[in-house]
Amino acid sequence: MRQYAYIVDMGAGHNHGDRDTRVSRMLIAAGILTAFFFVELTTALLINSIALLADAGHMLTDLVAMFMGLTAVLLARHGSASPARTYGWHRAEVFTAVANAALLIGVAAFILFEAVERLGDAPAVPGVPMIVVAIAGLVANAIVVLLLRSHSESSLAVKGAYTEVVADTVGSIGVLIAGIVTVTTQWPYADVVVAVLVALWVLPRAISLARAALRILSESSPTHINVEELRTALCAVDGVTEVHDLHVWTLVPGKDMVTAHLTSRADAARVLDDAKAVLTARGLEHATVQVEPPDAAGDCNCEATW
Repeated sequence: MRQYAYIVDMGAGHNHGDRDTRVSRMLIAAGILTAFFFVELTTALLINSIALLADAGHMLTDLVAMFMGLTAVLLARHGSASPARTYGWHRAEVFTAVANAALLIGVAAFILFEAVERLGDAPAVPGVPMIVVAIAGLVANAIVVLLLRSHSESSLAVKGAYTEVVADTVGSIGVLIAGIVTVTTQWPYADVVVAVLVALWVLPRAISLARAALRILSESSPTHINVEELRTALCAVDGVTEVHDLHVWTLVPGKDMVTAHLTSRADAARVLDDAKAVLTARGLEHATVQVEPPDAAGDCNCEATW
């Protein structure tokens, strides 16, 4: 039996100059966030502020998102494939996400534990250093937002980092409020309350990061793709009598993959063009489609098989 196999990679090319600008801006942003993370962490330890420590933990999520974004951009550009590693180093980003999610969950749990320990005997925390560091954090976040904003719509990797930095502004505002309350009222629990709120802000984001990464590693179908609807749409292509071996998974965030075997009596090239239109309409731009002649005539069988 003769079969027609077509490899379809419908991803658009990228301008190298634009990608160079993106990398340089992300590197500058990563440098700013790294420097401020150590400033905030050091200050938190010196003045015994768990609110600052919690915000430093959230700042760590910014760094995670930034370095994951850089990893995605650089590996897409320089990652090499080999017979033993046909997808190159793309999955390194996902393994990094799992490790960092575990770290962030641990940090959030530690902050919550410390906050509970301080409920009966909250130490005096100077408010002025908290205010100064919080303002510095807002300035750092503003600079990073300006650096990344222009590329946040054209790159999923940059958009993830940009979103994290915008969200981190909440933590800096919380620390600023805690500092002002401490200075003006001397209330010892302002630091503890803000720490709990920031930790509770970080925890679900870390869990979400872990779930997304583990879903990719388990090669589950993307949540935004309805596989049954996709199978029905491919089966509805004129001339297709059977759709089987349909598999949809995510290689890395923003790069969904699909393979499918289509049985057809019609012209294979035309069937492929129509199938490409179905896939493109659903954002599936990296596909391997095989068009096969039928063994026997029959109604469309849309059952997936291995």
